[in-house]
Amino acid sequence: MIAEVKRRSPSKGDLAPGLVPEVLAKAYEDGGAACLSVLTDQEFFGGSAADLAEARAATALPVLRKDFTVGEVDVCDARLMGADAVLLIVAALSPPEVHRLLALAVDVGLDALVEVHDEVELDVALSAGATMVGVNQRDLVTFEVDTGRAERVVSAIPGGVVKVAESGIRGGADARRLADAGFDAVLVGESLVSSPDPAAAIRGLRCS
Repeated sequence: MIAEVKRRSPSKGDLAPGLVPEVLAKAYEDGGAACLSVLTDQEFFGGSAADLAEARAATALPVLRKDFTVGEVDVCDARLMGADAVLLIVAALSPPEVHRLLALAVDVGLDALVEVHDEVELDVALSAGATMVGVNQRDLVTFEVDTGRAERVVSAIPGGVVKVAESGIRGGADARRLADAGFDAVLVGESLVSSPDPAAAIRGLRCS
């Protein structure tokens, strides 16, 4: 369970504009999350580096910096912020950029979640040496969620690669379906930040 600290989204607007990263991060840890994902993009998600630093200081959980990583400086910034992992979105990068930024992440001691939407993008991720692949079920152009996308793509991900399902995961039934399909983890944001009891919401996902 990768639990996300997210104030808003481009598709849904404000989700939890008044959230306190420290409080939410502690609730996620209490609920049994294995990792935090913290939005640091200001323009689209209302996040900041301060959100990551506050969440990081509040728990012992590793932290993924969730942002649009498009250059070397973004990777280095993630490390300086105290993140343990960085997000690389294949749809936003050329194949050489994926290779270069993934190699840099490894060099500076970061893990990388390499996000794909289909088998073509998956080939780019694997060619770059990705060891952790996220399949995003949300179309980045239309924002529509295809709940079958992850199940279609996961069969092409080889063993030994950590498989993460992203977006459109609303409850225990979704988490169980994705686990049965072969995913090792789910990344959940919207349903957690909008829950009156995020710790209980995580328990419901984990125990399903």
